[in-house]
Amino acid sequence: MGIYPQPNLWQCGPFALKHALVVLGVLQDERSITRIAGSHWWYGTDELQLGRAARRYDCDLLMIRRQDEANARRELMKFLKRGLPVLLCVDDWSHWLTAVKFEQGKFILLDSRNPKVLTIASWPQLRRLWVYHDEDHDGSEVTLYDLHPVVPRFRRRTQAQFSLARAQFLRRESNRRLAELWDEYLGDLLVLTRTRTPLSERVFSLGEFFRRHAGMILEQVDFWHGTTDRRLARQILDHLHFVADTYGLVIHEEQEKRAISGITAILTLWAAGEFGVSSVYARRSPRSRT
Repeated sequence: MGIYPQPNLWQCGPFALKHALVVLGVLQDERSITRIAGSHWWYGTDELQLGRAARRYDCDLLMIRRQDEANARRELMKFLKRGLPVLLCVDDWSHWLTAVKFEQGKFILLDSRNPKVLTIASWPQLRRLWVYHDEDHDGSEVTLYDLHPVVPRFRRRTQAQFSLARAQFLRRESNRRLAELWDEYLGDLLVLTRTRTPLSERVFSLGEFFRRHAGMILEQVDFWHGTTDRRLARQILDHLHFVADTYGLVIHEEQEKRAISGITAILTLWAAGEFGVSSVYARRSPRSRT
């Protein structure tokens, strides 16, 4: 799972739906979506197949067509403003991508064909990709803009807010690992945190949590493990912080101790996996008697 490029030419549809789902806080991998949709290497995936897969995850894939570019842009903006990801079939209906945000005149796209996946496009750039030219029944040319918003049937627990700054941050080569493991970070955070709402009281951000406790957590993991790279360990906490802020996740005061133990456990398991660990409290074999 995570945010990474598609490995072939035909799996763009499942990747686009996976990206839409992860924006809605639903964690699924492209292999499961491919199987449910019935995607094939010689055909790819059409909107009916993606609609069937979306319903399996309790979402509806709407099918909207506009012929005028101004109306198409207006329709796309309407759903993005509601925080709903929109699947677009581009390049003469040969490739799927996901539009997730509009900010400062730019569209933020998740395009699995792009090596960086997160893509920033102006309206002219997106329009050229999106428009499809067809012939009407009388032989005249018509332009078509098809869009497919992904609408959850459930009450959203959390949702990603990909700003331009966040997209540019994730596009950096140094942050590729964070993007690739995005779902793993989010999955761990959903166990320990909650979404901030207008009625949330006695909560604080993960940034504030780390201000209070990161030093102690790092010291304890480093002390008990013995050979932890403090810089890399701090990077794991920074990645958790970034993902939590993207989804607006917070910690309730009554869950503060639980969060300390949970994040300490995560960091300890990471250190053991990354640097290895000796046996602890191992039973020694008895000495041989002479």
